[in-house]
Amino acid sequence: MTSVPMSAERPAACAAGFAMMCLGMFMAILDVQVVATSIPTIAHALQTPGDRISWIQTAYLIAEVIAIPLTGRLTRLLTMRWLFVGAIAVFTLSSAGCATSQNFQVLILWRVVQGFSAGTLIPAVFAAVFRLFPERRQALATTVAGVLAVLAPTIGPLVGGWITETYSWRWLFLINLAPGVLAASAAAVLLPRDPPHLEDAHTLDTASLSLMAAALTALELCLTSAPKRGWLSVPVLVLVGVTLTAGAWFIVRTLRAGHPVVDLRAFRRRDFSAACVLSFTLGLGLFGSVYLMPVFLGAVRGYGALATGKVMLVTGLAQLATAPLAVALERRVGPRALSVFGFALFALGLAMSAGETVQTGFYQMFWPQILRGVAIMFCLLPPTRMALGNLTDDALADASGLFNLMRNLGGAIGLALIDTVLYGRGPHHAQVIAARLRAGDTTTATAVGIPLDLFAARGTGPIDPATQAILQPMIERLAFARAANEAWALLGLLTVGGLAALVFAQPGSAQQTQVQPIRRDRPR
Repeated sequence: MTSVPMSAERPAACAAGFAMMCLGMFMAILDVQVVATSIPTIAHALQTPGDRISWIQTAYLIAEVIAIPLTGRLTRLLTMRWLFVGAIAVFTLSSAGCATSQNFQVLILWRVVQGFSAGTLIPAVFAAVFRLFPERRQALATTVAGVLAVLAPTIGPLVGGWITETYSWRWLFLINLAPGVLAASAAAVLLPRDPPHLEDAHTLDTASLSLMAAALTALELCLTSAPKRGWLSVPVLVLVGVTLTAGAWFIVRTLRAGHPVVDLRAFRRRDFSAACVLSFTLGLGLFGSVYLMPVFLGAVRGYGALATGKVMLVTGLAQLATAPLAVALERRVGPRALSVFGFALFALGLAMSAGETVQTGFYQMFWPQILRGVAIMFCLLPPTRMALGNLTDDALADASGLFNLMRNLGGAIGLALIDTVLYGRGPHHAQVIAARLRAGDTTTATAVGIPLDLFAARGTGPIDPATQAILQPMIERLAFARAANEAWALLGLLTVGGLAALVFAQPGSAQQTQVQPIRRDRPR
């Protein structure tokens, strides 16, 4: 049976400790987005070649995705308290290292450390919900964590743009110091004091750990490279081969291990597997939309980071306004029904963005953002309950790591698909638009932004070089907008498709049989 929630003994201290965990998680997630908005500024300051600047994010994301599934193992070794305190302390230290970096190589080294420490924070927080609080408080705690987890990337462009324009890029990292010190020092006092089990470190299966790291690293590199090199290019196919080989070997070895690096047995539960598919789907839509909006506004409308952040703030405000309703309904309505509502509404919000033009701005993006903001908590709360709501303490941390890993993998694959559509379909649309202009199509001329009287006076036929030079940027803007619309439509379709996972979830999944802990040499 699941142990008595730790808040029964020190409710105020546990709640305050959980708040510190949420603060640390929020800063770690925010860091990804605020840095993303200012990568060109950082690269220019450190004199980084253009073909290497993506490593500022890639190094962080690779380290993070390796750390996420290790959360369960690290929790058993260090306890929840010391894992969080150690992770947020290292994150704070590495943030200072990033801020003081004088060259690109040192920055990348610190970003790896920063990403690995941040990777354990999200699953640790969601696991803490079910360890620290009684069932009647878990929906509220999940909502608090969920709001912060999805609010951070929403306000990231606004915060990053303001910091970069007002101060310097180094402050993107320095803002982590004060909250990090506060969270680490307070959590060390407030969180439950379980005894660590460092003696179990000798049971670590280093071969499985290496295979997992190789598979996840190759996958991340594959998804980063494929849109640029092509999905059938030799380097990408090699990375796919490494991912599949190392991943399959890791799974076989882990299922046979007495002390696995990650407990994969949670996937035997139908509702956990279904919830992971929903988590993956949410990653596709959530990270995809947060990425696609600023890319569109920058490339088509010429918005800077600060102006883009103001537009995207709508999603965060809608999410905050809806959170109390989501908590109330989560207590009264089954997770499958709420998931259907949430993902259907989220898909509709994505699909409504598939009709954008070169004139689309705040007002045209308002209602799609409202729908997505309202839907987010209904896409997060029910699957989290399905995945983690009835597990033993020993199984909880591993399951939380896997559940959150699926969301991150969904986001990574979503970004790769979006880039493939944008930069694969964009040139095709540009050729079609140019051909229609040569044929005298007035509808296309209007869409491009050419005054019809000037267009009619030109007539049909080839476009002279001077006119072509003027029209080319306008054609590319429209082509990019149309490619972006196809990316929005793809995200909407994939989100609807994710609902098929609910067919395999068991009715009343929040009350299913518990997953028992792994049998170990020494009883817990």
